[in-house]
Amino acid sequence: MEWLSNPEIWISLLTLTVLEIVLGIDNIVFISILTGKLPANQQNKARQTGLGLAMITRIMLLLSISWVMRLTNPLFNPAEWVGITTGEIHEKLAISGRDLILIIGGLFLIYKSGTEIHEKLEGDEHADATPKVQTFWGIIFQILVLDIVFSLDSVITAVGMADHVGVMIAAVILAVGVMFFASAGISRFVNNHPTVKMLALSFLLLIGVSLLAEGFENSIPKGYIYFAMAFSILVEMLNLRAKKKTKAH
Repeated sequence: MEWLSNPEIWISLLTLTVLEIVLGIDNIVFISILTGKLPANQQNKARQTGLGLAMITRIMLLLSISWVMRLTNPLFNPAEWVGITTGEIHEKLAISGRDLILIIGGLFLIYKSGTEIHEKLEGDEHADATPKVQTFWGIIFQILVLDIVFSLDSVITAVGMADHVGVMIAAVILAVGVMFFASAGISRFVNNHPTVKMLALSFLLLIGVSLLAEGFENSIPKGYIYFAMAFSILVEMLNLRAKKKTKAH
């Protein structure tokens, strides 16, 4: 029980919890958009199931840290297929298990965001088309796919910031607890404001591109992405407030 009196552990727990919440924002937005396709009586259950799966996935990955860290070892290198065996190009093109997961996840996120944006923009034109039926477990499967990708990023961040698995697991549980309380409000807000939903989809598209770039060892600093998100959300909040004042008058 010596950890209870160790300030370093408490600081790392607080820092990791905040980081897990920040890294989980895009996950919440994705879950909100997907669950919005379900009947109202299933949406809350789907959000809770999605967040529960996210927590379980992260904890399982944390308990398999040695396996997770091996994912960074190169599996194959396309450069060798054309005779390049050394140099910067050889290092850049080396593909690890983590890279594969990021590439597949990035492509999946780009596809989902792109089809959602297309649906929103071309909805009226295709109004006579038969809408695709979204089942509860179909939505949960899509959430699970992205949970794995986002969880991998989250776990690798946690491993780099804390030495104790217990601290990492506690941070994940606390972060998901906060997300449980915030998810309903975020989901309601996103789905009730079409412009905010379009903005959220645009950022999910950006995150998909970021994951794809990271999979090919061309990392885009997340600070830039989150700053752009925060600034755009602030502008949209001002727009919504201006519209509300205009309607009031």
